[in-house]
Parts: sequence; C-alpha cells; structure tokens
Amino acid sequence: MDIKRHGLWIDGAERPGSLGQTVTVRYPYDDSIVGEVTAASEEDVGEAVGVAHRTFVERMRSMTARERADILRRTGALLSERSEELAHLVVREGGKPIRDARREAGRAGQLFELAANSVASIEGQVLPMDVIQGGENRFGYTMRVPLGVVAAIAPFNSPVNLAVNKIAPAIAAGNSVVLKPASNTPLSAFVLAQVLQEGGLPDGAFNVIVGSGAKLGGALARDARVRMVTLTGSVAAGLAVAREAGIKKVALELGSSAANIVCSDADVPGAAKSLATSAFLSSGQACISAQRLIVHESVVDTFLEHFVPCAEAMVIGDPEDPATELGPMISVSDVDRVMAWIDEARGLGARVVVGGERAGRTIKPTLVADVPPNASLACEEAFAPVATLATFSTLEEAAHIANDSQFGLQGGVYTNDIRTMFYFAREIDVGALWINDSSRYRQDNYPFGGMKQSGIGREGVQYAIEEMTELKFIGVKLGPSAGIL
Repeated sequence: MDIKRHGLWIDGAERPGSLGQTVTVRYPYDDSIVGEVTAASEEDVGEAVGVAHRTFVERMRSMTARERADILRRTGALLSERSEELAHLVVREGGKPIRDARREAGRAGQLFELAANSVASIEGQVLPMDVIQGGENRFGYTMRVPLGVVAAIAPFNSPVNLAVNKIAPAIAAGNSVVLKPASNTPLSAFVLAQVLQEGGLPDGAFNVIVGSGAKLGGALARDARVRMVTLTGSVAAGLAVAREAGIKKVALELGSSAANIVCSDADVPGAAKSLATSAFLSSGQACISAQRLIVHESVVDTFLEHFVPCAEAMVIGDPEDPATELGPMISVSDVDRVMAWIDEARGLGARVVVGGERAGRTIKPTLVADVPPNASLACEEAFAPVATLATFSTLEEAAHIANDSQFGLQGGVYTNDIRTMFYFAREIDVGALWINDSSRYRQDNYPFGGMKQSGIGREGVQYAIEEMTELKFIGVKLGPSAGIL
C-alpha cells in the first residue's frame, strides 16, 4: 500500500501547518510506515476553530433540517461505497483485524443514516403557561438550537466509528466540528473529510487537526468559541479536558474494566464462549471488553471447561488475514505494560489459568484467577487480551464485586431468572447492562456512556443530539395578563 500523506484539513482543503512537522503513522503489525500527516500547532487549532465558528454563523445555524438530513444521508451512502477501502485503512493504521475493521466501516455508513433520520425528531415542547396564576394570555414553547463549534477527540481503537459517533450527531444538530483523531490512527479521518465534502457539507463545517493530545486537546478545550468538547479516551485525558473547558458542555467516555456475571442458572457453555470472544477479540482493545469475569462457584469448573479451549483456539496473526481474531496491540510499550501487570498479579498470589505469554506484538488470550484487589489488573483498565476471574456464592456478593471498581461503563449478566435480572439491573452501577450478552455489545441507537470514572454524557445518535444542542424557551404575551412582566 502506498504511503498516505495529508496536511491539515481546514476550510475544505488540506494545508500545511505552522510547525513544519509531521506525525508518522506506522502499521502496528510490522512497524512499517503507512502514512505521514502534518502536525498541528496551537495556532493551527485556533485557525481551525475560527473557520468552524465562521461557518457555523454563516451557514450551519441557518441550514434547514431537510438540508442537514440530505447531507448526512448522502455522506452515509458515499461512506458505504468506500467501506472496503476504509476497512483496509483501519487495518493498516491501527492493526485491527480485517473482519472487525469491515464491521466498523459498515457501521459508520449506517450511523450517518441514523443521524439523518434523527434530524426530524429534534423538537421542543409547548408549555401551558396559564397553569401558573398570571400566565393567562401567554404562550410558551421550547426549541432545541445548535451549540456552535463542537470539538471531537477520538481514540485509536475504533478510529472511524468512534469519530462518526461524534461527527454525525453534531452535524444533525446544526453544529460545525473540529476533529482531533488519535495520532496513531489519523488517516481514516481524511476519508471522512472527503465524503462529507462530497456529500455537500459546507467547507469549514468539518475540520481535522492532528498532533499531541495534551497540547491540542487543551487548546480546543480552552477556546471560548468551542461550545462543547466530546472525548473518548483515558481518565487522565478526560480530567485534563474537564479542567481546561471552563463553562461549556463536555461529554467524556473514559475508562472501563467491564464486569460480566455468570449465574448458576445461565447457559454456562454459551456464556463461556461469548465471554472469550468479548474479552479477547481485537486484542481486547475496546473500552467495553469483558475484563472482569464473575462466575458462580457452582458452575466455575464447567465455565472453564468451555472458556479455556475457546481462548486457546483464537487465531493470532496478520490483521489482513480474514481468519485472524487477534492482531497486534497498538504499541510494544502497551504489551510491556500489561505483561508487567500479569507478573505483578502473579507475585501477589494470582494464578494464570490460560495464556500469560507474549505472542509477537500482542499477548496470548489470558485469564488470571484470584487477583487481589490492589493489583493493577483488578483496578485499572487493561485494554488488552486479558481478563480476570472471580467467583461468588450470592447475588449480593456478585453485585459487590462488580461495583468494586472506579469504573461503570457497561456490564453483562448471564441468567435465565427474571428476578435475578431485575436485581442486577437495579444494583449494578453502570451506564448500560446487557442480560444474556456480554458487556462488549454496542449499537448506536441507545444511550451509551458511563457512571463514576467512566465519564459523563451520553452517545447514541438521538442522545448525542440532545447533548449537542441547547434548550431555548420562547414566551409570547398575547393579550392582557395578570402577570407583572
């Protein structure tokens, strides 16, 4: 594949940055160079935000709902036409196996279609003003209006879909966007820029800057013209943005160590197979991967009889090979980090049930049992093909183990007892809970987001649109009224 070279995408065209520096994009599988992208400075950030603000004032805020929906629908169709190209680009820049990259690319086109359909549901409410004494002859209603400039900061692990989850609702709501993709995986952002332009989005309504997350993220958050920052990333990144943002909206989808509970009445073999996939697919580099497995003590042996062979059978290899289930982790340093965590857990008395070894630029699917609560594997997000195993005897104990975490993004419970389902639905502190499916499942029409250190705000197209609009009230005095104002 030819090396991709891109400048900054500002005002509908690529241009050089003020730093005169580039970001090199490497294929995580073999470290070969895939592309080079111009690195942005804080001055470039200011220019991108200025263009986005001007375009919002001059074009986006007055664009009709029909025009926005048409742009989104055309963009989705164009993206679907280029889905195979985009999938291979995701493989090369992020090392994601092609089977997963194809799912991601296909989902992105559908997400634009969802956003197009959601434009028609952006609505307000008529309020009965005369329910209050003095409100006679008054009419009131609310309306949702766009914020202005939305800064979107996307991660490496799903560079297309997690960017589109921010871009499509922002445009549906009538905002303009400045996107900062991860420096490891910026190339797919330029395909998004091209298809949005071809779909009819005004130049300047979507801009792409690449570079240091700390510097550029801070510059975006501080800029008063930016009215919302939506970020998917680490807890540290979210805290930094929150500190810099000041009085503006923020939506933060941060860390996780998703708990998945297997009850004694569950389909235990089915749960074991489901959770092996959820924990290890794409080298576990998903915020909702099944990291903590909590299994009833009476079925743990049966669970392991099915889980371990599934883990051992997972195919590690070339991400371009459709048979590959685990490609490389994003960097060798991340492999080193997680191997150190496994060694730490061993030193504290934990037992490696399966895996626990390097496999090229990733780690063999690993399950570690009896991990003490002070070990990194127990309390931090691994973002790797590693899961922990704990057992329980009562529902209360299982809920306590699941909630004993700084995170609360998604979880899973496997049970065939409706009372057990409702118990965990009430007791487990997560933004979303799947019953008889793993924490890893996600689709784009429900509210996705976390509790505790997993963040604030919600994605999911219609819910993101609410986050990306302001609620405005309009009151009209129609005649004589007892009210004094």
